[in-house]
Amino acid sequence: MPREPWPLSLCVWSLCFSTGEATTFSPGCFHAIGKLFGFSLNNARLSPSLIEELCLELSNTSIQNLSLSNNQLYTTSNTTFIGLQQTNLTMLDLSHNSLSVIGNDSFAWLPHLEYLFLEYNNIEHLSSRSFYGLSNVRYLNLRRSFTKQSISLASLPKIDDFSFQWLKFLEYLNMEDNTFPGIKSNTFTGLTRLRCLSLSNSFSSLRTLTNETFLSLAGSPLLILNLTKNKISKIESGAFSWLGHLNVLDLGLNEIGQELTGQEWRGLENIVEIYLSYNKYLELTSNSFALVPSLQRLMLRRVALKNVDSSPSSFHPLRNLTILDLSNNNIANINDELLKGLEKLEILNLQHNNLARLWKHANPGGPIHFLKGLSHLHILNLASNGFDEVPAEVFKDLRELKSIDLGLNNLNILPPSVFDNQVLLKSLSLQKNLITSVEKNVFGPAFKNLSNLDMSFNPFDCTCESIAWFVTWINDTHTNISELSSRYLCNTPPQYRGFPVMLFDISPCKDSAPFELLFMINSSILLIFILIVLLIHFEGWKISFYWNVSVHRVLGFKEVDRQPEQFEYAAYIIHAYKDRDWVWEHFSPMEEEDHTLRFCLEERDFKAGVLELEAIVSSIRRSRKIIFVITQNLLKDPLCKRFKVHHAVQQAIEQNLDSIILIFLEDIPDYKLNHALCLRRGMFKSHCILNWPVQKERSIKVMKKQQEFQFTFIGTLVQTTLVGILL
Repeated sequence: MPREPWPLSLCVWSLCFSTGEATTFSPGCFHAIGKLFGFSLNNARLSPSLIEELCLELSNTSIQNLSLSNNQLYTTSNTTFIGLQQTNLTMLDLSHNSLSVIGNDSFAWLPHLEYLFLEYNNIEHLSSRSFYGLSNVRYLNLRRSFTKQSISLASLPKIDDFSFQWLKFLEYLNMEDNTFPGIKSNTFTGLTRLRCLSLSNSFSSLRTLTNETFLSLAGSPLLILNLTKNKISKIESGAFSWLGHLNVLDLGLNEIGQELTGQEWRGLENIVEIYLSYNKYLELTSNSFALVPSLQRLMLRRVALKNVDSSPSSFHPLRNLTILDLSNNNIANINDELLKGLEKLEILNLQHNNLARLWKHANPGGPIHFLKGLSHLHILNLASNGFDEVPAEVFKDLRELKSIDLGLNNLNILPPSVFDNQVLLKSLSLQKNLITSVEKNVFGPAFKNLSNLDMSFNPFDCTCESIAWFVTWINDTHTNISELSSRYLCNTPPQYRGFPVMLFDISPCKDSAPFELLFMINSSILLIFILIVLLIHFEGWKISFYWNVSVHRVLGFKEVDRQPEQFEYAAYIIHAYKDRDWVWEHFSPMEEEDHTLRFCLEERDFKAGVLELEAIVSSIRRSRKIIFVITQNLLKDPLCKRFKVHHAVQQAIEQNLDSIILIFLEDIPDYKLNHALCLRRGMFKSHCILNWPVQKERSIKVMKKQQEFQFTFIGTLVQTTLVGILL
């Protein structure tokens, strides 16, 4: 804990004497100053008697901060600070004094003291009354305050039981870098307000932590405990069971080598951080952290971690974990369940392991996606793992990633979609890989909001295809790229070897960009034009026909929903004049056989005195069906070509597209039919097209089933309008 500065509002006067030697203090020498709040006499080489005299002269002053560092105060007694009894001293610095003896009740005259600095002294013995009277001290620094006189155990500094019992309000105690023999059952008894205790490198023989080691802290609301550098080799079950309030436990830089069964952490109900990095070895089990579900930060760096691929995972109970450090462990075998359930994890360190095999497509079972489900991960460090492949979807779930470190691997080609979901990325490290090409389709999404980029010491291929986009981005971005001119050098082609990437001339690359765009536009237009021409050539008649149908529907024509009895004729026969004999010969018998059938024959049914054209239109409207008798003669008949076909098709459009039947007496090619009558076989369903005499019987059946005809209308251009006749 750093020393608090003297409040400026109180330091009306402060005096500082250093690197000098005072022999005496005249009576009343400080009273003329007025309000003296701070006084420093560091490096002044004052004897204990002079310091006692100084304190007497400071009596009844406003002194609050007194610094006596690096003097010759090798001992204190119950009279040393008696002169400060009438002051409100809150800070006293006695560091670097070679202080070896603290007499009983030495600080009894300092009831208002809050900060006491005793670091770098040679205290041999701390008795039960050494700190008597310091009931208001909140900060005590005893770092390197105790000395070992010889190699024998008897010469080790001693701390009596209950030595700290007077420090009722002590919150921070620093006892680092000492050589205590151990912790006794009442060493820290009485520290009822202690929140932070640092015991780093403090013990000569604290090899095993037992369930009695911290018994004296049972009444302390301790939050932070530092036990680093103590050569601890084993933690027994329930070693921390007395520390139920503990938040941070630092056991790093020791020699712990054991299997973690989980009982080591029993009683740590409020633990937030456990630091175990830099130990001998740790072997995990499925229950290693089952008793500390409140854990948020777990540090396991360089502990020769074993059994990481245990199932279920050792980390599965840690649902509140936000930081996990597994780096420098040479981990090679893990499964995809290792981090399952760690949905709150924000920082993951896996650098300096041996995970290359896990992402290889040749790995049995395929790549292992051990990062899946970490949707709140912010920082990911995978440096120095030997990766030479990255699966395309390995970062798919990591949408909140802000920092990725893949440096010092063997990566060359990255999948185009690997960074597609990393739109929040701020830092990307890919230094010292084998990357030759930096293309937009790979790095574009990751570079959008980037603040720091490190791709130094990669063998870049300085060609338009490989780095043209990268060079353009470098020249336009505000992203921090350190050592750009010296660490980003071309490797190929030979003429650019050693040339700075940022100076690569991209002007020849830019010339091809407009040409490519123009080529794509022209090619697209030409392709569309060819498709339209082919469509019109082969299907133009359909487009024209359905367009005509649609126009009539839009203009208000609707299908006529008429009952069969409303029609006078079953069918109107359209034929060439030269085919009248054939028509009469074949259709008259049908009427005689079935009296329900009545055909409209021009020679017989047209009324005398009515204009022929008017009679044709009237007869077509009174007929349910229209039959074309197709012969070469019909194709040459001008009246059929110009009038009858037009009105028949118009009737079909207005009434029902299923009302036309084609009877072919001769084999007429479709192109001739279209050229002469503007009709095509494709306009009608197959059962509306009859070939005579092969389908004579079928024709008769069609006419007999006149009661089953139905009228339908199909109004879209993409559907067939050729509605068949019911057999």
